[in-house]
Amino acid sequence: MGRLDGKVAVVTGAASGIGRATSVLFAREGARLLVADQNADGVEETAQLIAQAGGTAHAMAGDAGHEASVKSLIDDAVSAFGALDVVHANAGVSGGRVPIFEQTEEYWRQILQINLIGPFLAIKHAGMRMVEQGRGSIILTSSVAGLRANAGAAAYSASKAGVMGLARVTAVAYAQKNIRVNAIVPGTMETPMNHSVLSDQESRDQLSRAVPLGRLGQPDDISGLAVFLASDESAYCTGGFYMCDGGLTAV
Repeated sequence: MGRLDGKVAVVTGAASGIGRATSVLFAREGARLLVADQNADGVEETAQLIAQAGGTAHAMAGDAGHEASVKSLIDDAVSAFGALDVVHANAGVSGGRVPIFEQTEEYWRQILQINLIGPFLAIKHAGMRMVEQGRGSIILTSSVAGLRANAGAAAYSASKAGVMGLARVTAVAYAQKNIRVNAIVPGTMETPMNHSVLSDQESRDQLSRAVPLGRLGQPDDISGLAVFLASDESAYCTGGFYMCDGGLTAV
Protein backbone atom coordinates (compact mmCIF):
# COMPACT_ATOMS: atom_id res chain seq x y z
CA MET A 1 0.00 0.00 0.00
CA GLY A 2 1.10 3.54 -0.73
CA ARG A 3 1.42 6.16 1.96
CA LEU A 4 -1.13 8.37 0.17
CA ASP A 5 -3.63 5.72 -0.92
CA GLY A 6 -7.10 7.18 -1.28
CA LYS A 7 -5.96 10.79 -1.04
CA VAL A 8 -6.66 13.54 -3.56
CA ALA A 9 -3.91 16.12 -4.00
CA VAL A 10 -3.38 19.39 -5.84
CA VAL A 11 0.14 20.56 -6.68
CA THR A 12 0.90 23.98 -8.17
CA GLY A 13 4.12 24.79 -9.99
CA ALA A 14 4.01 21.18 -11.20
CA ALA A 15 5.55 21.63 -14.65
CA SER A 16 9.13 21.13 -13.46
CA GLY A 17 11.50 21.02 -10.51
CA ILE A 18 10.11 20.45 -7.03
CA GLY A 19 6.50 20.50 -8.22
CA ARG A 20 7.04 17.78 -10.81
CA ALA A 21 9.09 15.57 -8.49
CA THR A 22 6.49 15.90 -5.73
CA SER A 23 3.61 15.19 -8.09
CA VAL A 24 5.23 12.03 -9.43
CA LEU A 25 6.03 10.73 -5.95
CA PHE A 26 2.55 11.58 -4.66
CA ALA A 27 1.14 9.46 -7.49
CA ARG A 28 3.53 6.60 -6.80
CA GLU A 29 2.35 6.64 -3.20
CA GLY A 30 -1.27 6.27 -4.31
CA ALA A 31 -2.65 9.81 -4.55
CA ARG A 32 -4.87 11.01 -7.37
CA LEU A 33 -3.77 14.44 -8.52
CA LEU A 34 -4.67 17.65 -10.22
CA VAL A 35 -1.39 19.23 -11.31
CA ALA A 36 -1.25 22.89 -12.30
CA ASP A 37 1.19 25.39 -13.76
CA GLN A 38 1.31 28.42 -16.05
CA ASN A 39 3.42 26.28 -18.36
CA ALA A 40 0.66 24.29 -20.07
CA ASP A 41 3.00 22.01 -22.01
CA GLY A 42 5.17 21.31 -18.99
CA VAL A 43 2.31 20.43 -16.67
CA GLU A 44 0.75 18.20 -19.32
CA GLU A 45 4.07 16.39 -19.53
CA THR A 46 4.02 15.89 -15.76
CA ALA A 47 0.54 14.36 -16.01
CA GLN A 48 1.74 12.07 -18.79
CA LEU A 49 4.69 10.92 -16.69
CA ILE A 50 2.29 10.03 -13.90
CA ALA A 51 -0.02 8.19 -16.27
CA GLN A 52 2.89 6.23 -17.77
CA ALA A 53 3.79 5.10 -14.25
CA GLY A 54 0.24 3.90 -13.67
CA GLY A 55 -0.98 6.89 -11.68
CA THR A 56 -3.92 9.25 -12.12
CA ALA A 57 -3.47 12.95 -12.79
CA HIS A 58 -5.38 15.74 -14.49
CA ALA A 59 -3.38 18.70 -15.82
CA MET A 60 -4.55 22.30 -15.66
CA ALA A 61 -2.91 25.46 -16.97
CA GLY A 62 -3.47 28.34 -14.58
CA ASP A 63 -2.04 31.27 -12.65
CA ALA A 64 -1.36 30.41 -9.01
CA GLY A 65 -1.44 34.10 -8.11
CA HIS A 66 -4.89 34.79 -9.59
CA GLU A 67 -7.90 34.09 -7.39
CA ALA A 68 -10.31 32.92 -10.08
CA SER A 69 -7.70 30.49 -11.37
CA VAL A 70 -6.98 29.08 -7.90
CA LYS A 71 -10.68 28.70 -7.12
CA SER A 72 -11.19 26.90 -10.42
CA LEU A 73 -8.26 24.60 -9.68
CA ILE A 74 -9.68 23.59 -6.31
CA ASP A 75 -13.21 23.23 -7.65
CA ASP A 76 -12.01 21.08 -10.56
CA ALA A 77 -10.10 18.76 -8.23
CA VAL A 78 -13.16 18.20 -6.06
CA SER A 79 -15.37 17.76 -9.12
CA ALA A 80 -12.98 15.22 -10.66
CA PHE A 81 -12.19 13.19 -7.56
CA GLY A 82 -14.91 13.95 -5.01
CA ALA A 83 -12.62 15.24 -2.24
CA LEU A 84 -9.51 17.27 -1.47
CA ASP A 85 -7.01 15.98 1.06
CA VAL A 86 -3.71 17.66 0.19
CA VAL A 87 -2.61 20.90 -1.44
CA HIS A 88 1.03 21.64 -2.13
CA ALA A 89 1.16 25.36 -2.94
CA ASN A 90 4.54 25.20 -4.58
CA ALA A 91 4.43 27.69 -7.48
CA GLY A 92 7.06 30.41 -7.22
CA VAL A 93 9.30 32.85 -9.06
CA SER A 94 12.75 34.09 -8.13
CA GLY A 95 13.02 37.50 -9.77
CA GLY A 96 16.80 37.09 -10.07
CA ARG A 97 19.23 39.37 -8.29
CA VAL A 98 18.57 43.07 -8.73
CA PRO A 99 20.19 45.88 -6.68
CA ILE A 100 17.65 47.24 -4.22
CA PHE A 101 17.73 50.76 -5.70
CA GLU A 102 16.85 49.33 -9.11
CA GLN A 103 13.88 47.32 -7.89
CA THR A 104 10.51 48.75 -8.86
CA GLU A 105 7.10 48.54 -7.28
CA GLU A 106 5.94 46.44 -10.23
CA TYR A 107 8.87 44.04 -9.70
CA TRP A 108 7.82 43.56 -6.09
CA ARG A 109 4.17 43.10 -6.99
CA GLN A 110 4.98 40.38 -9.52
CA ILE A 111 7.01 38.37 -7.02
CA LEU A 112 4.64 38.79 -4.10
CA GLN A 113 1.64 37.93 -6.28
CA ILE A 114 2.94 34.44 -7.00
CA ASN A 115 5.12 33.72 -3.96
CA LEU A 116 2.91 35.05 -1.15
CA ILE A 117 -0.55 35.91 -2.40
CA GLY A 118 -0.61 32.60 -4.28
CA PRO A 119 -0.19 30.50 -1.11
CA PHE A 120 -2.79 32.66 0.65
CA LEU A 121 -5.28 31.95 -2.15
CA ALA A 122 -4.52 28.23 -2.00
CA ILE A 123 -5.08 28.19 1.75
CA LYS A 124 -8.29 30.19 1.43
CA HIS A 125 -9.97 28.09 -1.23
CA ALA A 126 -8.58 24.70 -0.25
CA GLY A 127 -9.33 25.46 3.38
CA MET A 128 -13.01 26.08 2.69
CA ARG A 129 -13.29 22.65 1.06
CA MET A 130 -11.27 20.94 3.76
CA VAL A 131 -13.39 22.47 6.54
CA GLU A 132 -16.45 20.84 4.95
CA GLN A 133 -14.86 17.39 5.06
CA GLY A 134 -13.13 17.84 8.42
CA ARG A 135 -9.55 17.13 7.37
CA GLY A 136 -6.69 18.24 5.16
CA SER A 137 -3.00 18.97 4.79
CA ILE A 138 -1.71 22.16 3.17
CA ILE A 139 1.98 22.33 2.33
CA LEU A 140 3.70 25.59 1.38
CA THR A 141 7.10 26.00 -0.24
CA SER A 142 9.22 28.64 1.46
CA SER A 143 13.02 29.04 1.17
CA VAL A 144 16.13 29.56 3.26
CA ALA A 145 16.11 32.99 1.61
CA GLY A 146 13.33 33.83 4.05
CA LEU A 147 15.78 33.27 6.92
CA ARG A 148 19.13 34.41 5.52
CA ALA A 149 20.30 37.65 3.91
CA ASN A 150 20.37 37.31 0.14
CA ALA A 151 21.77 40.44 -1.50
CA GLY A 152 19.82 41.53 -4.55
CA ALA A 153 16.82 39.34 -3.73
CA ALA A 154 14.93 41.51 -1.26
CA ALA A 155 11.49 40.87 -2.75
CA TYR A 156 12.06 37.12 -3.00
CA SER A 157 13.40 36.89 0.55
CA ALA A 158 10.54 38.96 1.90
CA SER A 159 8.00 36.79 0.09
CA LYS A 160 9.48 33.58 1.46
CA ALA A 161 9.66 34.94 5.00
CA GLY A 162 6.01 35.86 4.55
CA VAL A 163 5.19 32.29 3.55
CA MET A 164 6.52 31.03 6.88
CA GLY A 165 4.47 33.60 8.77
CA LEU A 166 1.41 32.64 6.76
CA ALA A 167 1.94 28.96 7.51
CA ARG A 168 2.19 29.57 11.22
CA VAL A 169 -0.87 31.85 11.47
CA THR A 170 -3.14 29.67 9.36
CA ALA A 171 -2.00 26.49 11.08
CA VAL A 172 -3.35 27.90 14.34
CA ALA A 173 -6.49 29.24 12.67
CA TYR A 174 -7.36 25.87 11.11
CA ALA A 175 -6.13 23.54 13.85
CA GLN A 176 -9.53 22.99 15.44
CA LYS A 177 -10.85 21.97 12.02
CA ASN A 178 -8.26 19.17 11.68
CA ILE A 179 -6.48 21.00 8.86
CA ARG A 180 -2.71 21.12 9.05
CA VAL A 181 -0.51 23.79 7.45
CA ASN A 182 3.25 23.36 7.19
CA ALA A 183 6.09 24.91 5.19
CA ILE A 184 9.00 23.18 3.52
CA VAL A 185 12.14 25.33 3.52
CA PRO A 186 14.48 24.28 0.68
CA GLY A 187 18.06 25.40 0.36
CA THR A 188 19.79 26.09 -2.94
CA MET A 189 18.05 23.77 -5.36
CA GLU A 190 19.08 22.60 -8.80
CA THR A 191 15.85 23.51 -10.56
CA PRO A 192 14.91 25.44 -13.71
CA MET A 193 14.05 28.48 -11.58
CA ASN A 194 17.70 28.75 -10.54
CA HIS A 195 19.17 28.06 -13.98
CA SER A 196 20.41 31.62 -14.55
CA VAL A 197 22.52 31.51 -11.38
CA LEU A 198 23.66 27.89 -11.61
CA SER A 199 24.64 28.10 -15.27
CA ASP A 200 27.66 30.12 -14.15
CA GLN A 201 30.19 27.54 -12.95
CA GLU A 202 31.88 29.89 -10.49
CA SER A 203 28.57 30.74 -8.84
CA ARG A 204 27.57 27.10 -8.84
CA ASP A 205 30.80 26.03 -7.14
CA GLN A 206 30.53 28.82 -4.59
CA LEU A 207 26.97 27.89 -3.69
CA SER A 208 27.85 24.20 -3.41
CA ARG A 209 30.79 24.92 -1.10
CA ALA A 210 28.53 26.92 1.22
CA VAL A 211 26.39 23.84 1.90
CA PRO A 212 27.71 21.59 4.71
CA LEU A 213 26.67 18.48 2.77
CA GLY A 214 28.74 19.80 -0.13
CA ARG A 215 26.14 19.71 -2.89
CA LEU A 216 23.11 21.49 -4.27
CA GLY A 217 19.66 20.18 -3.49
CA GLN A 218 17.69 18.12 -5.99
CA PRO A 219 13.90 18.07 -6.43
CA ASP A 220 13.80 14.49 -5.14
CA ASP A 221 15.32 15.73 -1.88
CA ILE A 222 12.11 17.68 -1.30
CA SER A 223 9.49 15.26 -2.60
CA GLY A 224 9.95 12.69 0.19
CA LEU A 225 9.44 15.38 2.81
CA ALA A 226 6.30 16.54 1.01
CA VAL A 227 4.93 12.98 1.07
CA PHE A 228 5.51 12.82 4.82
CA LEU A 229 3.63 16.09 5.37
CA ALA A 230 0.83 14.96 3.06
CA SER A 231 0.46 11.60 4.76
CA ASP A 232 -1.17 10.56 8.03
CA GLU A 233 2.33 9.96 9.40
CA SER A 234 2.49 13.71 10.11
CA ALA A 235 -0.94 13.89 11.75
CA TYR A 236 0.46 15.75 14.78
CA CYS A 237 2.57 18.19 12.72
CA THR A 238 1.24 21.66 12.01
CA GLY A 239 2.67 25.17 11.96
CA GLY A 240 6.13 23.74 11.32
CA PHE A 241 9.05 24.79 9.13
CA TYR A 242 10.82 21.76 7.69
CA MET A 243 14.38 22.51 6.61
CA CYS A 244 15.74 20.67 3.61
CA ASP A 245 18.89 22.66 2.92
CA GLY A 246 21.90 20.38 3.35
CA GLY A 247 22.70 22.12 6.64
CA LEU A 248 22.92 25.60 5.13
CA THR A 249 20.99 27.29 7.94
CA ALA A 250 22.89 25.37 10.61
CA VAL A 251 26.06 27.43 10.04
